[in-house]
Amino acid sequence: MSVQKRRERERAERHRLIIDTARELAETEGWEAVTVRKLADRIEYSQPVLYSHFAGKRAIVTAVAEDGIAELATALHRARTTAESESEALAALARAYIEFATEHPAVYDAMFAMSTDLKFGPEATQVLRDAFAELVAALAPFAGDHDVETFTETGWSALHGLATLERGQRLRPGLRENRLAILSRLLEQAGSAQHS
Repeated sequence: MSVQKRRERERAERHRLIIDTARELAETEGWEAVTVRKLADRIEYSQPVLYSHFAGKRAIVTAVAEDGIAELATALHRARTTAESESEALAALARAYIEFATEHPAVYDAMFAMSTDLKFGPEATQVLRDAFAELVAALAPFAGDHDVETFTETGWSALHGLATLERGQRLRPGLRENRLAILSRLLEQAGSAQHS
């Protein structure tokens, strides 16, 4: 292996280590504990080395968020494509979304609550488009005459609201499945309600 290739590989590994360490630290101690100094100490590199990879904490949060969105897209795809019907796919996707938010709270915060450099909408990166496409695929069969992307954004907003309220312990415990069943039913009926 050439010296140049080895350096590129080492740089890529160091980049990945910074992201993984930030994520681990955020999940165990919260995002306020994630500082460039603390990351440098954890991975045993100098702060200037970290700054050679990331401009600062916001850039690190952005990288963690992008990883999380890719993981969420994979979980949504698996849930949606293993279901036997469109209704089951919607229910499975909703469950997978809420479970991801619950199991990865710091990553979910990076994705949707913290300041990042991510651009949503027309300027979205491919990873964001892929995740949104999974939501569209599950919701499109129920959109009826509604604009599919607007219908999907509305369904996503409802899922995000449920995830956020549940994680914040603002909803009564033990009723997740009931809430998801109600939401799925409402979304399924939304398109057909237009024709009534």
